[in-house]
Amino acid sequence: MAPRRLKVACSGLGRMGSRHALHFLNRTPRAELVAAWTPDEKELAWAKQNLEPYGTTLYTNYEEMLKHPGLEAVVIATVTTAHAQQAIQAIEAEKHVLCEKPLSTSVEISQTVVDAAAKKPHLKVMCGFSRRFDDSYRDAFERMDSGAIGRPTIVRSQTCDMYNPTPFFVEYSQFSGGIFVDCNVHDIDLALWFFGQDSQVKSVAAFGVTAIEPDLKKYGDVDNGVGVVEFYGGKIAYFYSSRMNAPGQHDETEIIGTKGKLAINTRPQNNLLEVHEANGIRREIPLTYYGRFENAFVKEANEFTAACLDNNKLPFKLSGAVQAVVIGCALQESLRSGRKIFFDETGKQVEQAKL
Repeated sequence: MAPRRLKVACSGLGRMGSRHALHFLNRTPRAELVAAWTPDEKELAWAKQNLEPYGTTLYTNYEEMLKHPGLEAVVIATVTTAHAQQAIQAIEAEKHVLCEKPLSTSVEISQTVVDAAAKKPHLKVMCGFSRRFDDSYRDAFERMDSGAIGRPTIVRSQTCDMYNPTPFFVEYSQFSGGIFVDCNVHDIDLALWFFGQDSQVKSVAAFGVTAIEPDLKKYGDVDNGVGVVEFYGGKIAYFYSSRMNAPGQHDETEIIGTKGKLAINTRPQNNLLEVHEANGIRREIPLTYYGRFENAFVKEANEFTAACLDNNKLPFKLSGAVQAVVIGCALQESLRSGRKIFFDETGKQVEQAKL
């Protein structure tokens, strides 16, 4: 008898959704991509060529997709503003959920997903923070957790995208929640991972500039941002994000402890090739976020599938995804208001003071 495979559907077939769909179709042996949903004609045309011939049923109605015979899990990779609603609908339909980050651009709406999941504890509901599945980050965490660098005190982390000269970043900022919620949410999640999932934020301050995309200003966003987050217990995180990194994608992290430091991807490179030319020696780096973290996304799909089939514990709490949005939104608020934002030890925002 053939081993049972998890019946999965993918919601949204844009840039990220199509990758998730192909991962579950071709690179997750214990899963079967039985359905996919998109209302977009171009995405549907792509799916008819790349998914439908391999047994994936295509839907243009999300509710109908949730009724697909035998469906067990839904991967949500739609526009950020639709994440929470679709996740809750899937949970209420008794489906496991893997939702792209963030759960929402709103703290309150993100919490509704956690609340819905709490009512269905038999379901696996996970927010897709891809760096948690990267081998280098896991190695760093295990070394830190073993005490190799003493007590972690400072995290410095960045997400730098290659510049896209099309209107994409400006249009995307209308619903992304801003650069700290969209880009730095990965770095924020890493700080919560390395400092401890229940770390409580004490204050945040953010700064930014629109160096090459002035149209971002009309959406209260920037193309370069710097944020500093102070946690209770004497820990600080420093975040940098950019939409204009010239050579390609450069995401790096340093965890500085009382006895040493761990550094991930501080000297990025696409592979082990060095190009020796008349004007010097260079290494090429990945051009996109996916180019850097492709294997992490595949591992995420396989570990989520195993958790659903074998009732394994998920690698991190869903509540941490809300905490990440709390910090990201506070940074965005600080950026727009020019004020430092403070929190008490219960996590409640308190008196604000000008920077």
